[in-house]
Amino acid sequence: MHRRTARALSVVAGLLAAATTLVPVAQAAPVPLPTPWTDQVSPSNALPEYPRPQLVRPEWLNLNGTWGFTGAPNLNSPPIGRPLSENVLVPYPIESMLSGIKRHEDNMFYRRTFTVPSTWDGRRVKLNFGAVTWETKVWVNGTSIGSHTGGFDAFSFDITPALKAGENEIVVGVASPVDGSRYPVGKQRKSPSGIFYTAASGIWQTVWLEPVRAEHITRLDTTPDVPGGALDLVVQGTPGQQATAEVLSGGQVVGTATGAVGSHLRVPVPNARLWSPDDPFLYDLRVRLPGGDVVTGYFGMRSLGKAMVGGVMRPLLNGKFVFQLGTLDQGYWPDGIYTAPTDEALRFDLERQKALGFNMVRKHIKVEPARWFYHADKLGLMVWQDMPSLDSIDEVPNGHANYESELRRMIEQHKDITSIVQWVPFNEGWGEYDAGRIVDLVRSIDDTRLINHNSGSNCCVSDPDPGNGDVIDDHAYQVSIGTRQPDARRIAVLGEYGGLGRRVTGHEWEPGKGFAYGALYPDETSLTNRYVEITEQVGRFVHGRGLSASVYTEPYDVENEVNGFYTYDRRVLKMSEARVREINQKVLAIAKGTEVGRGELLSLRVTTAGYTDRYLRHQDDFVRTDVLGEGSADLGKKDATFWARQGLADASCLSFESRNYPGHFLRHASSRIRKDANDGSAQFAGDATFCAREGAGGTALESFNQPGAFIRHYAATVYLARSGGPNPWDTPSSFAADTTWAATIPLWRSGADLPLDQARSFKVTTPGFTDRFLRHRDGLARTDVVNAGSAALLKADATFVVRRGLADPSCYSLEARNYPGNFLRHADFRVRLNGNDNTDLFRKDATFCAQPGAGGVRLASVNELGTNMRHYAEEVYVATSGGGHPFDNPVSYDQDVTWAVSAAWAP
Repeated sequence: MHRRTARALSVVAGLLAAATTLVPVAQAAPVPLPTPWTDQVSPSNALPEYPRPQLVRPEWLNLNGTWGFTGAPNLNSPPIGRPLSENVLVPYPIESMLSGIKRHEDNMFYRRTFTVPSTWDGRRVKLNFGAVTWETKVWVNGTSIGSHTGGFDAFSFDITPALKAGENEIVVGVASPVDGSRYPVGKQRKSPSGIFYTAASGIWQTVWLEPVRAEHITRLDTTPDVPGGALDLVVQGTPGQQATAEVLSGGQVVGTATGAVGSHLRVPVPNARLWSPDDPFLYDLRVRLPGGDVVTGYFGMRSLGKAMVGGVMRPLLNGKFVFQLGTLDQGYWPDGIYTAPTDEALRFDLERQKALGFNMVRKHIKVEPARWFYHADKLGLMVWQDMPSLDSIDEVPNGHANYESELRRMIEQHKDITSIVQWVPFNEGWGEYDAGRIVDLVRSIDDTRLINHNSGSNCCVSDPDPGNGDVIDDHAYQVSIGTRQPDARRIAVLGEYGGLGRRVTGHEWEPGKGFAYGALYPDETSLTNRYVEITEQVGRFVHGRGLSASVYTEPYDVENEVNGFYTYDRRVLKMSEARVREINQKVLAIAKGTEVGRGELLSLRVTTAGYTDRYLRHQDDFVRTDVLGEGSADLGKKDATFWARQGLADASCLSFESRNYPGHFLRHASSRIRKDANDGSAQFAGDATFCAREGAGGTALESFNQPGAFIRHYAATVYLARSGGPNPWDTPSSFAADTTWAATIPLWRSGADLPLDQARSFKVTTPGFTDRFLRHRDGLARTDVVNAGSAALLKADATFVVRRGLADPSCYSLEARNYPGNFLRHADFRVRLNGNDNTDLFRKDATFCAQPGAGGVRLASVNELGTNMRHYAEEVYVATSGGGHPFDNPVSYDQDVTWAVSAAWAP
């Protein structure tokens, strides 16, 4: 047995024997995959932290620990006054190893005793539950206290009338049938498999007692008003009371207000320090009632919204567009399932995501304990909060009513969370119904945050888009297809992508059964390479397709899903932290405007309102802006495409080389921007170097040798301009917009030219194999030796007619010389010859963009991201360097993907 497993087993055995008044149980079940915190859990320290950071009272009694437990046929006969046959560690779900039960029960009872501290005399006593799945009934000293339905919300009972002196008894009955669509369950299943996981039944968050005054506070609803310099506060609690609220910073009161419970109070917050991922500053809040009840909490001053920024609908944080770069965080643990073993473990997941360079977390189809949100607030991670889904599309009695009731409670209980920036009622259509009405329902509860009606509305079982949400959300796992673009009212996001997998021996839920949402990668390097490739595409989409957010699947493995940065036990980071952080920071910089894709082709789009269909292009050596699009002439699109090069005068800045005039660069001369050949002089280098600065929704390009002057369009002409300078093009009117450019996906995607509608052959350039040519045989592409003496059939098979790309006219498709209408295409990475069936998939599979290679031309796939046509052991694939397949071997990759365009063997 593994040493870690043995230690964790001893912990569980100890907790099960801890309560001497309870009947001993059988040996604990084996630990499948212990985390670094598993062996820190014991009956005396099961989640000891105060569980409710937003409504804190100094006196409380934690009831986590060992309780009696038994399964039951129903909840009709509570075991009042008698010991139960097993022990369970609360608050871990009964299916979890940490609970000591490790099985599912549809119905169950918990029992324990407690003594109320004598210092609580004269006050009411509340019994609080963080969350229980699903129907809960409570008895204290044999008296029925009440019931509750809902698996993700906190609830309380006043148990004062049932208490007695000395020892008191609590019995909790829970019904958790899980399957059947009666209530929201998210990804829980009784029989887990694939993307659905082990159920989490019963008590799964902290249970505690607290004394309260007869007149007391029950909730603090906080809404920051940044423009108004105030906190809008509603104190929920006993009606008829006057509440006094104080805002504190560093222990000093900075604002105060008094008003009736249930009414709106405006508490001044002068010169507010704003909360953001870069500066997650939180104010303290203290509220008191005249009768003596005092609670404390916190909040962040930040504003949310959406607006046109650089001609694109964008989400706003504190009035600015901040790209939301996040992960799909599902909140599962191998030892505690729904419940993190310790608070340190709960915080660890968020800390590591922040360390990897993310600024957002999508909490996927689960609602976490209050302390998780506290950590997100403190760390500065924006949160998209999903509503846990029903497990079916079809209505069952009360299913929709339960869903809407729990949705309302989820929002109401989390309106005071600073980090939540978006509500997500549905995912990929799971359990989706009346989506338009549900959006309106959510907005009626909270109109301060964006609403994403259905993440992945392009996918799966989604209903038609109702159009009244704030978000267009696509799921595209390999990011090779273009996401939908924003419209005049809604932002566009990539709600899920990635799903890249790697198994790590010794850290698998079920060894050998791990799967991913694509290929499995053999090592850290290949997995990281692929992450960098697909995340670079996310960066291209920020301005190229108006993308405002992305969500990578996922921070850690979940059961047999091995898509994580970390293994399920959180012990192994499967990618290079430095490289992940580097590309993540690059995406955020691209969105901010301080970076563009170095070494790549791009086009520069105007962002000024009313002119966003115009692009910077050169014409007769001078630079101007013209309306360009899909139907524009080739020349115009080529003139508007540039290589983003390292700055000629400063490597930290940029120079823009003409795509169709190699060696010619954009430069300024006599205030005009023009295209000229590089003469190698220092003057030219300075004139042709521009530094990327944050613009008004894109990139402002500041002159390297004339600081304070920027590339600006003015009356269709492009100048080097200085706001408020002496020239007409220096006018300050719309200066910020006119000097902001969106660095987009290039209008002409090929960086090398092939001769259209002419027959050519493609020769291998790898040393030792230069007598071989690309050819088709028996429907498959391969390389063979071809020379003047070769058979006519072989020569014909090695000849292709260069056509415009079937999927993109700026790229190419290769039609067989001797099989008209048949094209080279890839399928399952293998390149083959097939007849054109005119489907969208075929057109993309058969389209390749020509790029400069290592002494020839690369043929890059348009829809298998990051791949090029490569010969490998005579066969031909679309391959990436250092990927997960044998043909992705990085050895001689650059030569193997480079082809010499030769005269046709069969003209």
